[in-house]
Amino acid sequence: MANHKSAAKKARRDAEARLRNRSNRSALKTAVKKFLAMVAEGNKTEASKLLPLTQGLVDKACRKGVMHKNAADRTKSRLALKVNNLA
Repeated sequence: MANHKSAAKKARRDAEARLRNRSNRSALKTAVKKFLAMVAEGNKTEASKLLPLTQGLVDKACRKGVMHKNAADRTKSRLALKVNNLA
């Protein structure tokens, strides 16, 4: 329990940010799973279509502070490699 007015406000803001971050993280994970399912099927055309959308969500998560910049870059690189390695 917060003892000061400012601490109570900070707790409220943190709770709201936590919900926003969870939503962004969940959307990102869903998109990545969908993309990886296409790669696992070997469906290069669908995976190629999903790649820019998925990378865009990774960038968005990075901008929102959900993900570190280097982690976002590494993720995007690995996604692109998966598409490029398909036959």
